[in-house]
Amino acid sequence: MSRAPMWRAVAALAVIATSLLLAFTMAPRLGLDLRGGTQLVFETKDSPTVKADADATDRALDVLRRRADALGVVDPTLVRSGEKRIIVELPGVLDPREAAAVIGKTAQLNFHPVLGPAEDGDRDAVADESGQKLKLGPVALSGAGVTDAAARSDPQMGPGWFVTIDFKEPGPWRELTGTAACAPVGDHKRRVAIVLDNEIISSPQVDESIACEAGISGGSTQITGSFTAQEAQNLAVLVKGGSLPVPLDLVEQRTVGPTLGADAIAASAKAGVVGVILTAVFIGVVYRLVGVLAAVALACYGLISYAGLVAMGATLTLPGLAGFVLAIGMAVDANVLVFERAREEYGEAPRRGLKAALERGFKNAWSAIADSNITTLLAAGLLFWLASGPVKGFGVTLAIGVLASLVSAMLITRVLAAALIARIGPRASGIGSIGRVRTWLTRRGPDLMRGRRLWLAVAAGLLVLAGAGLVTRGLNYGVEFTGGRIVEFGTSRPVDVAAARQAVADAGFPSAVVQRSDDAISVRTGQISADDVVRVEQALDRSVGEVTKQRDELIGPSLGEELRRNALIALAVALAAQLAYLAFRFRWTFGTAAVAALFVDAAVVVGTFAWLGKPIDGVFLAAMLTIIGYSVNDKVVLFDRVRELWPLRRREPFGRVVNAAILQTVPRTVNTGLGALFILAALAVFGGDSLRDFAVALLIGIVVGTLSSSFVAGPVAIALERRSGQPPPAPAAPRARPARRDGSGAVV
Repeated sequence: MSRAPMWRAVAALAVIATSLLLAFTMAPRLGLDLRGGTQLVFETKDSPTVKADADATDRALDVLRRRADALGVVDPTLVRSGEKRIIVELPGVLDPREAAAVIGKTAQLNFHPVLGPAEDGDRDAVADESGQKLKLGPVALSGAGVTDAAARSDPQMGPGWFVTIDFKEPGPWRELTGTAACAPVGDHKRRVAIVLDNEIISSPQVDESIACEAGISGGSTQITGSFTAQEAQNLAVLVKGGSLPVPLDLVEQRTVGPTLGADAIAASAKAGVVGVILTAVFIGVVYRLVGVLAAVALACYGLISYAGLVAMGATLTLPGLAGFVLAIGMAVDANVLVFERAREEYGEAPRRGLKAALERGFKNAWSAIADSNITTLLAAGLLFWLASGPVKGFGVTLAIGVLASLVSAMLITRVLAAALIARIGPRASGIGSIGRVRTWLTRRGPDLMRGRRLWLAVAAGLLVLAGAGLVTRGLNYGVEFTGGRIVEFGTSRPVDVAAARQAVADAGFPSAVVQRSDDAISVRTGQISADDVVRVEQALDRSVGEVTKQRDELIGPSLGEELRRNALIALAVALAAQLAYLAFRFRWTFGTAAVAALFVDAAVVVGTFAWLGKPIDGVFLAAMLTIIGYSVNDKVVLFDRVRELWPLRRREPFGRVVNAAILQTVPRTVNTGLGALFILAALAVFGGDSLRDFAVALLIGIVVGTLSSSFVAGPVAIALERRSGQPPPAPAAPRARPARRDGSGAVV
């Protein structure tokens, strides 16, 4: 074995061994949409005295973290997003009302003396726990003076719970309670008011054992009363958390039940297994031995991708699972490109042997593989940069999958094939002939570019049809882009949607959009509170039978507008990035032709969703950017072949060169497309409602994108080259090679 193959074998073993170690020693980090819980997104606002900048947001984050820790939530996650947003993830918390009420209290925490009952018309009066209006004195102690607070119980003190509070300095609290102790027992002035967000959260009376002016010493105190365990804990959380430096607005809230997440994991796993099996069987039948080896490499790809996810600590979300499964189909692309080039090389020089043909296949396919994967990484990077929430996780997963596919195809497949290819015959190897499709095209040599004006007319017709859908039906923007609330309830039996709609209307929301899908009811409304959601749930319970809240999403109107704007920016930047990259790697005419075809692909998918009334949300954005990344792969492969053929055929019309490139890349296009379609069909069938629309969008996009490579990108490139005036690229350094006939019948 030569030094280079030995190096590759060692590297492949090291990658597989490391991946196995990581996979069995580290657990994946599941997003809330998979493990269940609540995500709250707060946005800081300017106060009269403090500007809501990054520093103020960081200080607010510290306060929220103390409150979340005091709630007892297992493994809470709190991070700052941008300059003014704070994302709080609370696993296992399925009722967001209490969490948002406790964690998101925004105003200063202060301790006030009570001056007595409020008089009529007193604007500064504050209601106590019983609703009685009290008149308070100036702030005697702020929440910044509190070091700790805890809920406790002591059987020796009797049943019930109490709250202990520790102070940094005992003086202010001793002075406040000493003054209050001068009032008679039972008098309002003997009370101390703890005020948060202009609301008295507790107003205990100083114990009668405390003498006037003496106060409570020692730097700590106890607040007793008829507290339940939960009430004592909530009070301790608010007191210990202290005050926020700036107000907070709740702009987004997502709640997902654990059963929905478990079902999504099971559905995605089933789709992945079925898709991988179908893809492995397909590639094995088409490419025989090297196809079987590629299937083994695909299994290694799955291992490497999973290990990469857990090693990076990436959060695996529901769209991320879809990206993980989808990248399996995309991983087939690199193998197919290599095998098709190896078939060509063996057909040109069979005397060199299968091993030499395979090595040259890996070498000559690298350019197209690198370009196509870089464009996909561009799309994944845009998702991570511009998207938020679960869609950002999709971008991370897709990027890891692309890198893992390169390792599995260019390293593991190469090592396995190099070790076995010389031991079998050409027919069993899978690269001993150019294949039936290529043989048929070579014999027939259809001139597809002769009808390029017809193809462009068909594309224009599709654009008109898509535009008509947008004008007549409009886009069904999801709550994520419009703002509002969507709640999904699981049902134990089939439900009449009309009865469910009437129940929601009777609950006070006649304009809500109520839909049924499989065994669930979704209710979409405007900005309603968590208490309103409970009313809807109770109304459905009474009307259609027991229901269980599976998902609850609240998006503020400003955030919805921002997300919609960012989605349009993401699509525009994606197209611009593809154009810039293709113009840099090829010619500006090729880049423009590719982006024109991508525009057709995107328009057809958007128009189809408009006609079908399917939701346009963050998952759809992930699908669109994936379509752009996937579709551009076809264009890259086509123009890479054009770039290779054109210098050798400078005297021929450019249209014939493009036609020959299309015919030579058809096997790769068909085989890669089928591999992806197997995966997507499995997602559409087994993925459930959450992934079905995602899979449908990608199915449409990949089919249209595959066709547009030949019938839109090719004709547009021909038209642009006629007007560009640029000379054809210079031929590369000559090398001896046998003559062969391509799909057009010309000798190369």
